[in-house]
Amino acid sequence: MLPLAKDIAQAILSGFNRHYHTFLYFTQGANARFESADWKSVQEHSALRIQSYDAKVNEAVTLLKNRFGIKTLDEHIWHWVKAAYIELLSDHKQPELAESFFNSLFCRMFDRRYYLNENIFVKTQVDPDTFSAYTESDRYQINQQNIHDVYKTIIDKLPLTLPVRQDQTLYRLMDEALSEQIQEDIDTLQHAELEILQPLFYRNKAAYVVGKISVGPSKTFPFVLPVLNNEKGELYIDSLIANKQDTAIIFGFARAYFMVDTQYPGAIVHFLKSILPSKTASELYTCIGLQKHGKTLFYRDFLEHLSQTDDDFVVAPGIRGMVMTVFTLPSYPFVFKLIKDKFAPQKEMTHATVKEKYQLVKQHDRVGRMADTLEFSWVAFPLNRFSDELLNELKKTVQSQLRIEGDMLLLKHVYIERRMTPLNLYLDDAKTEEQYIHAIREYGLAIKQIAAANIFPGDMLFKNFGVTRHGRVIFYDYDEICYLSECNFRHIPPPRYPEDEMASEPWYSVAPNDIFPEEFASFLLCDPNTRKHFKALHPDLLEATFWQSKQANIRSGLFEDVFPYNEQKRFKNRASL
Repeated sequence: MLPLAKDIAQAILSGFNRHYHTFLYFTQGANARFESADWKSVQEHSALRIQSYDAKVNEAVTLLKNRFGIKTLDEHIWHWVKAAYIELLSDHKQPELAESFFNSLFCRMFDRRYYLNENIFVKTQVDPDTFSAYTESDRYQINQQNIHDVYKTIIDKLPLTLPVRQDQTLYRLMDEALSEQIQEDIDTLQHAELEILQPLFYRNKAAYVVGKISVGPSKTFPFVLPVLNNEKGELYIDSLIANKQDTAIIFGFARAYFMVDTQYPGAIVHFLKSILPSKTASELYTCIGLQKHGKTLFYRDFLEHLSQTDDDFVVAPGIRGMVMTVFTLPSYPFVFKLIKDKFAPQKEMTHATVKEKYQLVKQHDRVGRMADTLEFSWVAFPLNRFSDELLNELKKTVQSQLRIEGDMLLLKHVYIERRMTPLNLYLDDAKTEEQYIHAIREYGLAIKQIAAANIFPGDMLFKNFGVTRHGRVIFYDYDEICYLSECNFRHIPPPRYPEDEMASEPWYSVAPNDIFPEEFASFLLCDPNTRKHFKALHPDLLEATFWQSKQANIRSGLFEDVFPYNEQKRFKNRASL
């Protein structure tokens, strides 16, 4: 093997190791931030960790160019570089992540026509089944007689310095929650196994104990304990989650990334997959903060899906946006979004502004109400899979971002999101009044929780919100968002004269950042049934005082609680501890 190739491969791996060291530096501070209730620092370090990947890739690219004088690609040498790199990964603890780092570096340095498996890891060399051997966990055989002792052992072994409140009342509540959710009485849990991951999962204001219960050879249930800080020097168990749906929401795509201190992220993902089989490895890597590798896995899954299907990409259902062109593949649960070349006249913004808004959301606390996005450059799609209607729409709205090379259509800049049912379509198709009311309740809660995270959605039309398969309403159109603290919420002053209300122009001054919540009803609640239910459920959203109170909380440094599970599952709502 060429010595030069070995040196280049080693330099790339050293760059990856520096990246993962930095990743763990931000992650390992999560414990101290949680125990000191430093919520502002939690948010800051979450954003810094996201930013660190691109910084380390750019650092490695610069080093490679300067040290080896690389200006153009010599494919012969690079084939040897990849071979040497594979050898170096043979006993590495994060080989799958190192492959993605290799790809990122290559794609920053060379043209996309070289993005072939001979040069990069389009296909992985890592067997994901090997990760199970490195799972860091503790196992307990549980039954009616020892279950409380096991609870105590788990809590006592948590890697925390503050005391965790526990007593027989807590254990009883844990028994009740477990029995309700797994549909089996604690008395019947003979010879079941409880396995608990040793690392805690930190996010926002909570630390999560994550495990699973195996009952017999084929029944597996999640076991998740949210640990909260009362900010008085004591920690407490807030709930016990043991069903797949609630656990899937905790690990959902609309929340900030977990911080998990592990040298073996593949083992963590392998474990999570066993309790969340409906989630892809791409989603699970992303939810623990390894979103760049999540992108790699997504693209591999996407290529595999394309090879096994023959349906066409089509214009996404719903009202067409003024900023984004959106299309989808009916057989694949994602949408693809491109920024239009020209915006509608009322949209006073630039391409750069839109990208900044999406980046803001990527790095922000999404509180379970704002969809995460995967961002790709120069993505290649098979041209023959585009419907005529969609191809015409793309040529009309995003012509500057299209390039055709042979039988492939290249798109310059694409955002990819989990597909949801647009809220306006969901309401139109609601089969029962109960379903309709639930959606309106969720819509208002989404706005309130986004506001608690210091985000004002801007355009709150129903078409900009989606409904997930779990019935949650999620915001996904970010071109008009801003920080809530930047807004000036005002009451509409009373008219001076009777004629004022009939005038075409307002009788009061309006500054650029002025927002009048009383006006929301006129463009959001045109349907009488919607208006009735919204005013019954969320009348406060139509009052400036609600928004001003949220701003006061933000200014005072108050970080509101937003729980990723139903309030009724909180132990404080079941009994006093």
